[in-house]
Amino acid sequence: MKIEVKRFEYGTNFTISRLFLDGSFQCYVLEDVVRTTGIKIKKITAIPAGEYKLDLDFSPRYQKIMPHILSVPGFEGIRIHSGNTDEDTEGCLLVGEVWPGGNMITGSRSAYSKLFPKLQEAKDRKEDILITIVDTR
Repeated sequence: MKIEVKRFEYGTNFTISRLFLDGSFQCYVLEDVVRTTGIKIKKITAIPAGEYKLDLDFSPRYQKIMPHILSVPGFEGIRIHSGNTDEDTEGCLLVGEVWPGGNMITGSRSAYSKLFPKLQEAKDRKEDILITIVDTR
């Protein structure tokens, strides 16, 4: 399975993207702000653009199986989960059905509940799941 996250809106404290599963639009993504390469500020920096493996594994923080983006340089424990504003992420990718503008997404739980089973099905088929983060500016 291929996930592509195409960033398109860059705010002072947030980044908005569109998430595509195997080429089909799935939902919006809210992340922290993209910083210059090599500059990382804990809990307020988006992950670097690039390609990463994604796994579904147990999150000690959330106490359940969740999508986990692996081997992100300078980051640990990067997950995909629900949330609505840049205050709800510490480098993770938040998913939502609607982007009304600014640093907010809505319909986050619904978007997550639609995304997770598709990822689980891919894992059950023993498919590799790759996520590519693309900066468009």
